[in-house]
Amino acid sequence: MTVELRQLRYFAAVAEHLSFSRAAKHLNLAQQSLSQQIRALERGLGVRLFDRDTRGTRLTAAGQAFLPEARAVLARCDTAVLVARRAGRGETGHLNVAFLTSTANYMLPPVVRAMRERFPDLELTTYDVPIDELVAGLRTGRFDAAFSRPPLVPDVATRVLAVEPVCAVLPAGHPLAGRDVIHLSDLGTENWVLTPRDSWPPWHAKYDRDFAAAGFTPRVVQRAAGVPNLLGLVAAGVGVTRLARSARSIRRTGVVFVPLADDHAETVVAWMHSHEGPVLRNLLDVTATLTGTANLTSEG
Repeated sequence: MTVELRQLRYFAAVAEHLSFSRAAKHLNLAQQSLSQQIRALERGLGVRLFDRDTRGTRLTAAGQAFLPEARAVLARCDTAVLVARRAGRGETGHLNVAFLTSTANYMLPPVVRAMRERFPDLELTTYDVPIDELVAGLRTGRFDAAFSRPPLVPDVATRVLAVEPVCAVLPAGHPLAGRDVIHLSDLGTENWVLTPRDSWPPWHAKYDRDFAAAGFTPRVVQRAAGVPNLLGLVAAGVGVTRLARSARSIRRTGVVFVPLADDHAETVVAWMHSHEGPVLRNLLDVTATLTGTANLTSEG
């Protein structure tokens, strides 16, 4: 036979109250209907679960043996409902989140901390990756979300989380190092160190536009992948470069950061609309809260 969950609930209620009338009232059910369901359960099991006489209602030996098992099934059912609802709300599950290498130092700690506080049962795996791997991972679904800098590509959705100054990064002792602010055009005669042009073409297209607007084409004497390498080359006196102010937290000796006039960099959270789900939406909500309450680039 198939035992219905409602029959188990009715049985457990009568066993708890040892009264059909009180159990029916607790269940908000007509006593006659309750009695019919218990009789149907007993017929299906082939045993009597309750003795009823003038002295009241008592569990039979079969009923006493059946009660803990019925309660265990009901508890397991309640747990299954809770698990499903929590998963539906995005409170459990797993997120793979990528951080662009140059943003990980200041974005990863507050994001991970906030997610653990809000959703302690959500498993979060983080990756520190270059921009091409980051975008490819979003498109294939390897990453659910990523923290990066624009411009990215049209099919990737983004939301701005932080805006910070862009600085000229100069070797310590450079003639312009003592300035409060300089213009990009002031660096037209300098040697430059930049990332490889094929590292992320959308970025370099923007750099080209910015340099052209400043009236020069940079004399690039060396290219290096990654912010730490660029900072090391500047500290060695090979040339100057241009980075968001938060990169100061990566290297504080041998280089000087001077803000560039009217130049700012954005940090964005990026995702694919086609991969949205409750867990991702929770991450986006948390990052929106962080944007309104914290200076996410303060480490810089």
